[in-house]
Amino acid sequence: MDAITLLREDHKLLRKLSEELAETTERAVETRKKLLVRLETELKAHTTIEEELFYPALLDASEDIEDARMVAEGIEEHRACDKKVIPDMHHADPGSIAYSGQAKVLKDYIFHHLKEEEEEMFPKARDLIGRKELQDLGERMLARKKELLGEMA
Repeated sequence: MDAITLLREDHKLLRKLSEELAETTERAVETRKKLLVRLETELKAHTTIEEELFYPALLDASEDIEDARMVAEGIEEHRACDKKVIPDMHHADPGSIAYSGQAKVLKDYIFHHLKEEEEEMFPKARDLIGRKELQDLGERMLARKKELLGEMA
């Protein structure tokens, strides 16, 4: 599996989990807690392999300042979810309407970020990084993801 295919598979799961969480009601307290933990775990593994492996490979292959800006924006979007929205949700009452709002905002952030990667970053990476390199990168990313998920289990 090449790097972009792996990331697209992750994106499907992240969309599904964030949508499920956003669609829960205030009565689904335990479901909300479980979904948030699962989403956070998958999101951390995904953003880690992007930041450690995929983004550096794209930057190494590109000499365009716009690509560097695109990567910087991606990292900041990761931080917004990982350092702000998700921690706030862990401290919020999962039975509250405020939590419903936070879940919707998290979903919107995730959907926006994934769309930008798929429409802008992935085509650029496919153009700049060779097929064999994307395959090798995908294998390294998958191994790292398995390692991360094993550590978080």
